[in-house]
Parts: sequence; structure tokens; C-alpha cells
Amino acid sequence: MTKGKFEVFVSSRNLQYYFRLKAANGQIILGSEGYVSKQGCLNGVASVRTNAPYDSRYERKDGYLNYTFNLKSSNGEIIGRSESYTSSANRENGVTAVKNYAPGADLVDLT
Repeated sequence: MTKGKFEVFVSSRNLQYYFRLKAANGQIILGSEGYVSKQGCLNGVASVRTNAPYDSRYERKDGYLNYTFNLKSSNGEIIGRSESYTSSANRENGVTAVKNYAPGADLVDLT
């Protein structure tokens, strides 16, 4: 399996740090909240790496043709949000992709 990657970047809109996890095909499969410091953002990446393998850390949300998930840490805090999917099966593929890619994904610093 080809590796995914975490990209760390600064938003020009609010000057906060964010990360996104991309699959090997370049598709974004998980995004973060904004962080005021780069170290906070890197800690978020580390938390995703740690928590991604555990199915119990995924909170699945269902809406009309809108299926998403949040990845939570052991204390219940959301550390990553998925893109929207049009079916629950596609969402589960997204969860599986995060489980597979996050632990060994490269880190690319775009700051």
C-alpha cells in the first residue's frame, strides 16, 4: 500500500494552523480544527496517529445523503473531521482509509 500524508499548513483566512490527511491518491480524508500554534497542530497529528486504529474512536453521523465521521481522542475531544459522503458504505471506506493511512503517513510541512 502506498503511503498517505499529513499536510500541515497555515490558513490565510485566520492565520491558524491546520492539518489534513490525504490518501495515497491525494484525496483529503480527514481535516482538523484550527490551532493557534504549530506545536498544537503537530500534537493533533500525533493524536490522530495514536487514535486512528481504534474503531471505538469514530463517531459516525447520518444525514440525508450526507454521511460523515469524527475521530475522537480517548478523552472524547474531536481531533479530525471527515469529508461528506453520499452513502454510509462510502463513509466506512473513509474510516478504513484513515485507519490504514494515519499511523504511518508522512508529514509534509507547508508552513
